[in-house]
Amino acid sequence: MPEPVKKAISAFTKKPKTQEAAEGSSVLFEAETEKPDAKVKWQCNSKEISSGDKFAITANGNKHSLAITDITKEDASVYAVIAGGSKVKFELKVVPKSEAPAEAPTEGPSESKVEPEKSPAPPAAAPAGDETAAPGQDAPPAEEEQPPDTRQDLTGLFTEKPQSGEVTVGGNITFVARVNAESLLKKPTIKWFKGKWMDLASKSGKHLQLKEVYDRSTKVYMFEMQIIAAKPNFAGAYRCEVSSRDKFDSCNFELSVHEANAAEGFDIRAAFRRTSTDGKEDSGELDFSTLLKKRAVQVSTEPDLDVWGILCQAPASEYEKIAFQHGITDLRGMLKRLKKMKKEQKKSEAFLKKLDPAYQVAKGHKIKLAVEVANPDVEVKWLKNGQDIHPTGRYIFESVGNMRYLTINHCSLADDAAYCCVVGEEKCTTELFVKEPPVTIDKNLEDQMVMNGERVELECEVSEEGANVKWEKDGVELTRDESFKYRFKKDGCKHILIINEATKEDCGHYKVKTNGGESMAELLVQEKELEVYQSIADLTVKAKDQAVFKCEVSDENVRGTWYKNGVQVKPDARINITHIGRNHKLTIDEVKPEDEGDYTFVPDGYAFNLSAKLNFLEVKIDYVPRQDPPKIHLDCMGRTSDSTIVVVAGNKLRLDVPITGDPAPTVVWTKGEKASSVTPGGGDKGGLTTCWTMKDGEVVTDGDSRVHVDTTKGHCVFTIEGAERQDEGIYSVVVRNPAGEDTADINVKVVDVPDPPQVPRILSVGEDSCVVQWDPPLFDGGQPIIGYVLERKKVKSYRWMRLNFDPYLETTYEAKRMIEGVQYEMRVYAVNSIGMSRHSPASQPFVPVAPTSEPIGLCVDDISDTSISLKWRPPERIGSAELEGYGVEYCKEGTDEWIPAMQGLTDRTSLIVRGLTTGDKLQFRVRAFNMAGPSAPTALAQPVTIREIMQRPKIWLPRSLRQTLIRKVGDTVNLMIPFQGKPRPKVTWSKDGEPLKPTFASVRNSDLDTILFIRKTDRMHSGKYDLQVQIENVEDTACVNLQIVDLPGPPEALKIMDVWGFNVALEWKPPKDNGNCEITGYSVQKADKKTMEWFTVFEQYRRTNCIASDLIMGNEYVFRVFAINQVGLSDEACNTKDSAYIQKTGIAYKPPSYKDHDFSEAPKFTHPLVNRSVIAGYNATLSCSVRGIPKPKVTWYKNKMDITNEAKYRMLSKQGILTLEIRKPCTFDGGVYTCKAVNDSGEDTVECKLEVRSQIAKEEKKNEKKNEK
Repeated sequence: MPEPVKKAISAFTKKPKTQEAAEGSSVLFEAETEKPDAKVKWQCNSKEISSGDKFAITANGNKHSLAITDITKEDASVYAVIAGGSKVKFELKVVPKSEAPAEAPTEGPSESKVEPEKSPAPPAAAPAGDETAAPGQDAPPAEEEQPPDTRQDLTGLFTEKPQSGEVTVGGNITFVARVNAESLLKKPTIKWFKGKWMDLASKSGKHLQLKEVYDRSTKVYMFEMQIIAAKPNFAGAYRCEVSSRDKFDSCNFELSVHEANAAEGFDIRAAFRRTSTDGKEDSGELDFSTLLKKRAVQVSTEPDLDVWGILCQAPASEYEKIAFQHGITDLRGMLKRLKKMKKEQKKSEAFLKKLDPAYQVAKGHKIKLAVEVANPDVEVKWLKNGQDIHPTGRYIFESVGNMRYLTINHCSLADDAAYCCVVGEEKCTTELFVKEPPVTIDKNLEDQMVMNGERVELECEVSEEGANVKWEKDGVELTRDESFKYRFKKDGCKHILIINEATKEDCGHYKVKTNGGESMAELLVQEKELEVYQSIADLTVKAKDQAVFKCEVSDENVRGTWYKNGVQVKPDARINITHIGRNHKLTIDEVKPEDEGDYTFVPDGYAFNLSAKLNFLEVKIDYVPRQDPPKIHLDCMGRTSDSTIVVVAGNKLRLDVPITGDPAPTVVWTKGEKASSVTPGGGDKGGLTTCWTMKDGEVVTDGDSRVHVDTTKGHCVFTIEGAERQDEGIYSVVVRNPAGEDTADINVKVVDVPDPPQVPRILSVGEDSCVVQWDPPLFDGGQPIIGYVLERKKVKSYRWMRLNFDPYLETTYEAKRMIEGVQYEMRVYAVNSIGMSRHSPASQPFVPVAPTSEPIGLCVDDISDTSISLKWRPPERIGSAELEGYGVEYCKEGTDEWIPAMQGLTDRTSLIVRGLTTGDKLQFRVRAFNMAGPSAPTALAQPVTIREIMQRPKIWLPRSLRQTLIRKVGDTVNLMIPFQGKPRPKVTWSKDGEPLKPTFASVRNSDLDTILFIRKTDRMHSGKYDLQVQIENVEDTACVNLQIVDLPGPPEALKIMDVWGFNVALEWKPPKDNGNCEITGYSVQKADKKTMEWFTVFEQYRRTNCIASDLIMGNEYVFRVFAINQVGLSDEACNTKDSAYIQKTGIAYKPPSYKDHDFSEAPKFTHPLVNRSVIAGYNATLSCSVRGIPKPKVTWYKNKMDITNEAKYRMLSKQGILTLEIRKPCTFDGGVYTCKAVNDSGEDTVECKLEVRSQIAKEEKKNEKKNEK
């Protein structure tokens, strides 16, 4: 019979999270499981991980951890932890160590580096010497009182902008721009332009290179544009634009390219050159740039003639004559140049200085746009997106000499547009980009704890309406999916994340991010438990009476089923089943003897039930004399007369006392003392009379309104509404009539919830934890305290978060998972069997913060007669508080007085201590300091003698050998340990204090290292190996612990201790041989004696006794146990000598038989192979897809020959996609390729043709085409 399938639930209470670590460091992933005996596996890229030199796996109860040491780039991958049916994935991100960016070489005349400036560049100086002044420098200067502010400040994305530069022909120059990406949600995009529209990204090659560098420590992008072997036509205006989503910034700069001074006797005709690359004289475009620039620096005794000036002033009919006089032969090139010069002269008629291509301004600030016109009296018109701008309070027009200004005050997003300045028929345009301020979070997220299935709303408020935010859960961005699990809502400045019907998987840390901040909160989801307010009670009824079973549960939507002796109760004429709100009733009218039995109520969906018994009472009628003395029947329900009745405070106290007597007796109730003789205060006319006392036996007939006494035939009921603590005591009842009297005492105990605990005290704080202690409550409510419940909250928050769901027994608790640097408060509840007390007063606010970890790697770098040089590395963990510095101390050997080596602290990780005495033996230590104080010290391994030495012996023990080296029996051990020391030191190996024998292990020594080699290990090779390196009286030692492990032996004395219901209790003893390592657990298996098929009951079970549950009744089982250590399962198991038989109970159930459905399917190719033609020497792939059940076996053929074992081919199969990879095919690899899929249901084939073309044929075709031309 197949094993029953259980419903899978999450096995983790704490899940590992994605972490980021630097190369060479270590990282620790932690997870907690629901059950302490759960088997946990760790995986990397879907492959199981085992403990070793790289990975360390530990388990302590329900806490499991994975430590990865000496991290490299190859360790960056996807990891997973598996427990039962739950699997949690997480990532390890590896970042390189921070390195200072390499400086560009500054030597040599061929390359220059243009570094951006931190402030706006000053105005360009006037040209010196014989250099020609640039156009526009003769314009009148602007007024000095209030010059227009048109410079480009660092208000945008740029932190450093590229600046204008100069370079000679053939030289190199680099332009640099830096962008701070700390406040950006997306990587910035940069573009380089020459002129207005020429994008330089497509021009990268021999003369232009674009680079990008990202510094992770400062989060700054550095973009470089490097121009190599500059040419004269590279000169001109350049623009750099950077954008990131809704942000934009730009910067303009210029490049000037200078020619070297020309030799004397320069010929104008030699300057006319063409841009031809094929060597022909008449091809290419004529370039006059060399001529113009060389003429500017030409030294000649003859007067210079401006040929282009003559051509511009001459009529078109004289062009040929002037060209012939000055030796110009390319008339077409000359006409193109003249036309271009006329256009340039036409552009500068109205504007002396135009608007920049783009401007940027922060929202709410003002900006001033300026142009310089040629005519100081001309009127200008300003346009915005093609529409006229009229002067208002926000738009101000100014005219100062030749300058025209447009000032925009209080810029908004509506001002982000294209602006144009129009003078007559000419115009110049620009774009204005309005930068929005960073969006900050005004109201942070609050931690929440909800029940399973409830709705969750995480709400925050940002500084601006309509801002974009990003939601993350445990570092993963949340998006809308098809299941509508997450909903995102915007309401003005409020942003709400809504989770419908939260489950355990929704537990975690949620974060909301904007471009100006972030906020994080924790969500805890608690399983909803069904509480029983009133259980059903046993009943004893007489014939023809009515029996009513009633219970009350916490959820009014829960339905249930009634059972009698395991059989479902069906309603009929006598039996009525009702469900009103939280109350469930089973009513049986006119009870009969066959109604006697066990009645059970089972709530739907919950694994528990409520049971009670119905007893049928037979009444015998005897002759009763006329006068009968009174009698109190307190034992009719099986109770004694001195029974104690417990009532919860606030509930109703009801004492129902059966009495008999003829004539009807008088009843007297007394509290505080036993009643012996009390005279009634009055009586009814021929009926029962009652009275009661409340204090010291005094009879009270009209007392507290909470107390009621009701009498019926045969019963007297004493009731107190809303019992209080002072109602506790001994109640006495006296019944009296002329025939006699009877008395009885009832002890009533009132229990209540306890008083709140005392104010909690914070004993200590850590990085993310604190230790809190409190005193028990003064009054425990009459019931023992079963534990405490703790809550915490942030000081600025109003929501308290529960830390434990089960009562905590101790009065000292360590609270974890807090955020370092945030103020918290704690409070405590006391819990007894009645309920939970009111909360205690809140503790004093506290802030979790911890000192850094100790510095690492303290060592001596150098030593002399009076000084010593020390160096160390920073602590692995610094925390949220900044590192203030390091303190270095030393003390002489034999003393405890530590002397500071310097005044104050040092920021460096090295120090030279001077002024020491030669020959002293000193011990040094280093501590790191932060806001929480000093860390634990790191000291040298031994005192240092202050004296000059050549080189002391030192063993460089590898990190992998600092821990116990574990190897299996039969493995090879090869240990290489480097060392230093001059002269060559003496090397000695010993094991457990005795020298090594050559027959035991091989040792080889050199000047720099020593090797210990064991060809085939055995258990006797386990032990401590000591290595000693000695030079004269100075030595260094190291030890290597070698542990040879093997499979354990089988457990012993497996016995069946008990069998009950569907459970069997087993017990065994540990194995005699543990394989030289710790027994990590046991594998318990069961088998039905009919089939003898073994099923695993417990895997990695740590105890030596267990209970096998959920066994099938009517079957007989045998059991066996394997021992497990880190090598694996024992070769043999310990079997039980006896078997356990599960008794059958009730009616045997015969399950119906169903015919299994046949899911088999013959193979069928859903995507065929396609004919291909490839070039020889390049890898080629053939792909197709197939489906079939069971998975078909795939075979590849070439020309009907099986190529499965051919090394040239590689066959891949993934999710039904079949790929054949042919590595560097040649012409002989062409042919017909066939793929064949076969399973038990049939087979299918598909084929294609592959043509392999040689590269030689391709080159021959090119040569033939050239010859034809």
